[in-house]
Amino acid sequence: MEEIKNHFIHDIIDEDLKANPELKIHTRFPPEPNGYLHIGSAKAIWINSQTAKKYGGLFNLRYDDTNPAKEGDEFVRSIYEDLSWLGAVPTGGIYYGSDYFDKCYEFALQLIRQGDAYVCDLSADEMREYRGTLTEPGRPSPYRDRSVEENLALFEAMKNGEYPDGAKTLRAKIDMTSPNINLRDPAIYRIVHTEHHRQGNKWCIYPLYDYAHPIQDELEGITHSLCSIEFENHRPLYDWVIRHIGFEMPPHQYEFARLNVTHTVMSKRYLRQLVETGLVDGWDDPRMPTICGLRRRGYTPSSIFDFVSRAGVAKSYSVVDYELLEHCIREELNATAPRRIAVLKPIRVTVTNYPEDKTEYFNLPNNPQNPEAGTRALPFSRTLWIDADDFAEVPPPKFHRLKVGGEVRLMGAYIIRCNEIIKNPDGSIAELLCTADLETGCQNPADGRKVKGTIHWLSAKDAISADVKLFDYLFTIENVSDIPEGKGYGDYLNTDSVSTVKGAFLEPTLRDAAPGERFQFVRIGYFVKDTKYDSTFNRIVGLKDSFPKS
Repeated sequence: MEEIKNHFIHDIIDEDLKANPELKIHTRFPPEPNGYLHIGSAKAIWINSQTAKKYGGLFNLRYDDTNPAKEGDEFVRSIYEDLSWLGAVPTGGIYYGSDYFDKCYEFALQLIRQGDAYVCDLSADEMREYRGTLTEPGRPSPYRDRSVEENLALFEAMKNGEYPDGAKTLRAKIDMTSPNINLRDPAIYRIVHTEHHRQGNKWCIYPLYDYAHPIQDELEGITHSLCSIEFENHRPLYDWVIRHIGFEMPPHQYEFARLNVTHTVMSKRYLRQLVETGLVDGWDDPRMPTICGLRRRGYTPSSIFDFVSRAGVAKSYSVVDYELLEHCIREELNATAPRRIAVLKPIRVTVTNYPEDKTEYFNLPNNPQNPEAGTRALPFSRTLWIDADDFAEVPPPKFHRLKVGGEVRLMGAYIIRCNEIIKNPDGSIAELLCTADLETGCQNPADGRKVKGTIHWLSAKDAISADVKLFDYLFTIENVSDIPEGKGYGDYLNTDSVSTVKGAFLEPTLRDAAPGERFQFVRIGYFVKDTKYDSTFNRIVGLKDSFPKS
């Protein structure tokens, strides 16, 4: 069984279990279905699902679908697909916030009868004005002292659709002078005349999250409501709702720091804007920080959760280097990915002393890290492709690859010598004429001479053609939270975040690669067969790892 690292939330649970050994730990992940999940969501999923797993408890998926204007079935489906792919099984069940609308309404009536809620006619702008500031107390609404009977009648009229959007709200009656602005009579119901993706037109009033959240938690038996740090100042309202409704076994809310990653953004609103304006290739664009984007990029569930685990669980703000995520997938694929040959910048090589009609095969290891992975046969013929970076017409010092008059080892095959360059009319290289030492197939020269360089190659007549996409960071600025005043995300969008290599050549074994299958292209990096476009491979990450080893 995998070890689940301890953190401060587990310390809290350990103390709770000391006080009540019979407590059954129950957590939940409550995404709003108004966009696709991103890597920040993966942290919340990991914390909640792994906590339940560690203590033998239950983990719920609950869709927070209380805002019909922005939600839809597309996002509901995508959230479930992402959770399933990550392996975070909702062992406690799958629920919808909208399933609790009747109970939320009943509890709202209870609060009105208790004198703890009232119907307010202030507009949104007026409410903000009355709320006050961090240094000045708020002012009570002129509608705060309506009678219970009047509030009940008005709330019923709101439910029956007698008022337009924004005309009235139901507000909790708490304390307009509280230093916590969230307790200054927050709205708990608003009017929204929009069809709900599951409830249809049954409702035209909808509970706000801060009110619905604790009710949903209690009704599902959640013991530890774990959420990100921006909800810390909302916890007193969470507790107020629970206390004033009178739940006997109340859940408790605990907060952890959000996952912030360099060179990317976690704003679903901005990610949606990138999609809708066509600046990216959908929510699953491999440059996006979405779970489906990372999946299409070639990341694995284990590498994502490894990244989250290494980033740690704390309450203090921090920004995690994207290179740590790259390190996690690189470390995994180095041990698991089959090796394959690709030539991205091809130069034709003719081995002039090799028969034109001959093909032979050399066995190359599928993974040198794992001998049990076996070998595959790579065809060799008179005409080859090598990479342009492996030849220099005017070589720099200590250049150990191919040059005129120089020798190099073809990986797993012969040593060749370059004798002549054939050029095109524009001066570019058309072809290299070489000879092979045909006694050196898979062995050293008989005369004992040393050949320092080894390069990869492909048989020209057997290689297949493909497009290869190379990705860079989505944003040029490292910390997108530090954007200067007057600037926006768009000012730092990296216009060179993707480049496409057309007409790259790959070894023939990749002809049958399945979408989503990952490989190491030898001496280049780790790549995945694209799941959207045929004959396209996406670079997951390069070979070089500059991240400090732990």
